[in-house]
Amino acid sequence: MKANEIRKMTTEEINKKISENKEELFNLRMKQATGSLENPGRINTLRKDVARMKTILNERENQG
Repeated sequence: MKANEIRKMTTEEINKKISENKEELFNLRMKQATGSLENPGRINTLRKDVARMKTILNERENQG
């Protein structure tokens, strides 16, 4: 997800998306631990998406 897409979302939508991504990240880590993970690159993608969303939320808090 690109930063421009995230900036168009409301704060509530971003928080919801963060929680969904964290849940998916947890599930992927469990699959990785059991050795059944098919796409290990997805973990890095999710981590970076969550970081982008948190950064944008932080920017919004500091502006207003």
